[in-house]
Amino acid sequence: MGSLLYIIAVILLIGWVLGFFVYSAGGLIHILLVIAVIAVLFRLISGRPV
Repeated sequence: MGSLLYIIAVILLIGWVLGFFVYSAGGLIHILLVIAVIAVLFRLISGRPV
């Protein structure tokens, strides 16, 4: 479950970067970034290495 959360965070982060440079989707891109950051922070707080 932990590695799945990390994979989802990485995919969301990549999607945000692609969306930022390729096309503008407004608030959706920033929501993806926030979700990715929260997922990584959750992993760090729970004590599992990234």
